[in-house]
Parts: sequence; C-alpha cells; structure tokens
Amino acid sequence: MSVEILSRIQFALTVSFHFLYPPMTIGLGMLLVIMEGLYIKTKNPLFHQLAHFWTKVFGLIFSIGVATGIVMEFEFGTNWAAYSRFVGDIFGSALAAEGIFAFFLESGFLALLLFGWDKVGPKMHFFATCMVALGSHFSAIWILIANSWMQTPAGFHLERITGNVHTRLPEGYIVKASDLGHVRAVVDNFWVMISNPSSLDRICHVVLGAWLVGSFLVMSICAWYLLKGKHLKFAKTSMTIAVCFAAFSTVLQSISADSTARGVVRNQPIKLASMEGVYETHDYTPMTLFGWVDTKNQTVHGPQIPALLSFLCFHEFKKPVQGLLSMPSDEFLAARNPGLSKDKLAEIRPNYWPMVGVVFQTYHLMIGLGSAVFGLSFLALMLLWRGWLFRADNPIIRPLLWIYVFAVIAPQLCMQAGWFTAEMGRQPWIVYNMLKTSDGLSRAVQANQVVFSIILFALIYSLLFLTFIYLLNKKIQHGPDDDEGHHIKAIGHTDNDGEILSSKGRASK
Repeated sequence: MSVEILSRIQFALTVSFHFLYPPMTIGLGMLLVIMEGLYIKTKNPLFHQLAHFWTKVFGLIFSIGVATGIVMEFEFGTNWAAYSRFVGDIFGSALAAEGIFAFFLESGFLALLLFGWDKVGPKMHFFATCMVALGSHFSAIWILIANSWMQTPAGFHLERITGNVHTRLPEGYIVKASDLGHVRAVVDNFWVMISNPSSLDRICHVVLGAWLVGSFLVMSICAWYLLKGKHLKFAKTSMTIAVCFAAFSTVLQSISADSTARGVVRNQPIKLASMEGVYETHDYTPMTLFGWVDTKNQTVHGPQIPALLSFLCFHEFKKPVQGLLSMPSDEFLAARNPGLSKDKLAEIRPNYWPMVGVVFQTYHLMIGLGSAVFGLSFLALMLLWRGWLFRADNPIIRPLLWIYVFAVIAPQLCMQAGWFTAEMGRQPWIVYNMLKTSDGLSRAVQANQVVFSIILFALIYSLLFLTFIYLLNKKIQHGPDDDEGHHIKAIGHTDNDGEILSSKGRASK
C-alpha cells in the first residue's frame, strides 16, 4: 500500500478509537447536570446517589478519552506535516481556543467533580459539574469548527512565503503540489472562520448524537439492573431521566439532520451524490433505502422511493439532485488540468469523486441506525408513560429490556458511520477543493514505518479497550453505593415505591 493509504488507515484507527469516548462524556455530562440539579432542587438523596455513581463512570471514560486523544496531535506532525504547515494558522487558532475555553475549564473543575463530594457544598459541586459538562461541549465545538473549516473553508486568504516576504495570493488561486512549504492559509476574519458554512450544522448534529450516546449508555446499564433485579430504585430513576432525555434529543436530532443534509447539498454536492449513489441528473430524484452501488456501470441497486431525495434536499419533489457525471464542472477540471479536451476531462472526472460505494454504505448505515435509535427512544418513552417499562417479569417487556442492554452499541456505530461519511465523502480533498490529501503527507515518512505504528497502535488500543471494559464492568457489578462518604440530612421524601428514604447519615466504609 502507498504511504497515503497507510497514513489514512492509521489516522482512521486512532481517531475512531478515540471517538468512542468523547460522545459518552458529553452525553453523560449533561445527564449529571440534570441528576445533580434535581438533587439540589428536591434534596432527595436518591438523586444524589444517581449523580455519585454516574460521576464514577464519567471519570473512567474521561481518563481513557484523554489518553487516546493525545496521539492524534502528534500524527499531524509526523504523518501530515505538509498539511500542518498549510493550515497551521487556521488550526492553531482553533486548537488554542479549545485549550483556553475547554481544556482548562474542564480539567480545572474535574477534581471537584470527582473528589469534592464531601469537600465542598452541594451548590459548589453542582457548579463544578456544570463547568465540566460545559468544558466537554466546548472541546467538541472547537474541534468540530476546525474540521468544518476543512469541509467548507471561509474567512482566510492564501499567502506565499519567500524568505521574510509574505505575498498575498489572489482569490481563487489554485494550490499546486510545488507550492507546499511556500504557500499557506492565513486567517482573515476569525469569526468568519469559526462560523464557516458547515460549522453550526455539524456542531448541532454531533453534540445531539453525543447526548444520545450518553442516554443509551445509562439506559443499557439500568436495563441490566432491572433484568437482574438489582438496585431497582436507582435503575428506575436513572432510566426515567435517560429515556426522557433521549426522546428529547432525537426530536432535535431529526431537525438537525434535515438542516445538515441540505447544507451538504449547498456546499458539497459531490458528497451528497455519493451518499445516495446518484450518477445521472434528472427530475424527481429517488432515494435508495438500502442496496449497493455498481461503480463500474455507475448504477445503484436497491428499493427506491421516487422523488424523496429531491424533497429532502430542496423541499420540492421535482427539482433534481445533481449527479456525479456532471461534477466537478469542466471549468473546475480545466483550471487544474490545463490543455485537456472535454473527453479527457470526462475521463479524469471520477478522480475527483470519493469512494462512492463506501460512502453510500456508511451513510445508509448511519440512517438505519439513527432510525433505530429514534424508534427505541420513543418506544421506551411510551412504555414509561404507560407504566410498563420496568416490568421485567413480563414475557414481552423482558426481551425488550435485553434489546436496550445491547442497544448502547447503536448510537456509537451511528456516530462512527456518520463520521466516516463526512470524512470519506470529502475525498480526494483534505481541505475541500483546495488541498488534496495526497499533497498533505509528510515526505520523510516511509510505508514500513506507518505499518509498524499501525500494528503498535492496534495492540495498545486493544489493551486499553479491554482495560476499559473490565473497569466499567467492575463498576457496574458493584453498583451504586449506599454510603456516599458523607452524611445526608433527613428530608422525609418518598420514592416511587412509596417507601421512606433513609433519613440517617451513613458513615463510609
């Protein structure tokens, strides 16, 4: 394999493994805010017990996420040095903002969140919980802004560096491989850069997906407790909060998905056509529900709904979705390949498409799993409303609870499939329509070095994942503590079963 393919595999491996953890901390952080907020409002110690247990789970996930995220920063310098030089001014500002607004905020209050239960007052601890949750969101926001700029660049200009002389290049300048090391992107307007055309849609879409990941993690563990008949009060209350939050998030995610898709139509029509395997441009463009793409014959096979894609993209049934065979335009290709005839331009056009078959499958996997998450969220909400969700002895509800135990995988896979769709759909560009992925590589890295690093990363990440599963399972098996390490004041609240919650403080073991 070439260094480019191997480097892309390496980065995909590291970022995919890391991307398992931030969505869980983002979603779980929001649930911690809700649980601890309910405790502050009601003084019910059951909510305190919820927050205390899920904080331990949050701490475990956070630690693995931090450890796996550091690697990617080094990869920019080792494998993608040419790219790093080209976008250093853009990425430097975004990552600096992440450090200031996210990392220091999150890490500064993390110790209070994890160890401050009996060291500070309830309101101060709640404030620390809010700050950690806010920091985890800010971290995602700034990373997504940087990535969105790669998808839809804005608020910058190109300049050539010759010695100490910096020359601004004209708008629309076409970057050539020979320019790398001498030409770079420079921020013109910081606010235009961070509010580039795709940033808001991507932030909303990813953050809402993370909320669902956190919700389904809580629902999975609580469903297991219900099936085993353990920690029932804890499980019922936790699952009630998670189900309501999941249903709320899926409604917002449906709105976000519509806005995101129409943004792709405007800004990256080649990606949109690849996602649906659309080669020909014609009215009433159908949407393929599932199937496969025959890239050799440039056709898609599978059940289709006529005009649905046109409606979803433009809110009109007749308006056509532009097909791959007309993109990029002849003018775009001729500017980058001067002197070629129209026939030759048509021959090289597929070189400017992503891997259509792969993008088609990852996109449809995301849609399928997203629909399943939506359905499971509202099914759980309906069963909760009817009072059936917690009847683990019911022959219909019991198998359903087992589905919820394993459904934790669905939003995770949905997030991964969406990320692959977004990144692979941008190819062959690392900065859309400006810098090719092949031109962003480090020239000094050799294929055997990348292969060795892939093997090493695979071994280390496998060990980390097994360690994470072992520790998470240990926490789940242990369950919530009745002793919180400090005294709880008598308040006389009753739980859902009508029993008086203990009014005595308990000494820690």
